[in-house]
Amino acid sequence: MPSTSLEYPKLPYNKVNRYDSRATYALETIHQIVNNCPILHVSFTVPDSPFPTILPMIGQMGSFDRPSADTGDVLELYLHGYVSSRFINLSRNASKQGEGEGEKAEEGLPICVAASQVDGLVLSLTPNSHSYNYRSATLFGHATLVTDIEEKLYAMELITNSVVRNRYQHTRVPPNAAEMQSTGVLRVKIAAGSAKLRTGMPSDEKADLKNEEVLDKVWTGVVPLHYTLGEPIPGPYNRVDKVPQYLREFVQDTNSYARELAVEEATKPMAAKSKTDHDDD
Repeated sequence: MPSTSLEYPKLPYNKVNRYDSRATYALETIHQIVNNCPILHVSFTVPDSPFPTILPMIGQMGSFDRPSADTGDVLELYLHGYVSSRFINLSRNASKQGEGEGEKAEEGLPICVAASQVDGLVLSLTPNSHSYNYRSATLFGHATLVTDIEEKLYAMELITNSVVRNRYQHTRVPPNAAEMQSTGVLRVKIAAGSAKLRTGMPSDEKADLKNEEVLDKVWTGVVPLHYTLGEPIPGPYNRVDKVPQYLREFVQDTNSYARELAVEEATKPMAAKSKTDHDDD
């Protein structure tokens, strides 16, 4: 982990304006939110289309050049998809165009990546003050196709283990030639990022807090919310008698961590709001 806390620069496209007291630009916080999110939503512009495209994808922050880098370090985002998909092809073409435009041209396809997780249902006195406890992050960067075989294998292992810890080494590896050929891996060089978080209990208007009738009849508080992994179910051709220890430990650890985090987020102090803010975001 770096000796100083690194942050992404505040730029017009990543600066949080509403509820800026809940914002952070710290690399460690942003990267952890992204890495812990099971599905990332990736958006990009498609030529000749009136709308941006959004894809749900699996991805993970990492560094091929510095495999031991911490989440607080400068990292890149790896995404994978089918080799001939529109997203992969657009990234491939953008990489080639960047090579011929000089050193100042940013190589790759411009993309945005969003990650969000809900930690609790915040139930207040009035509908307008209801909210979620949440962690959300957005990354902005340029996607290029990974062509180096070693880096591609690194990314495939990184992404596989982000689904289930240590899963890659417990499968038939390395991928065969057909699998390598059909899978495209993108490396996203991050230009900027930001995160926004809400923690704590409900926050209501002073007038409602003085209304004894409302206080006596409306329950307020937080319902912790988290993913729960169920008992592994054997597949139709599974021949392994027992659930492997690494998988059982992963399920137990993940569920325990998720429960504890949701409760912890509910009991944390909430960031101060400006006078114009309402707790509906």
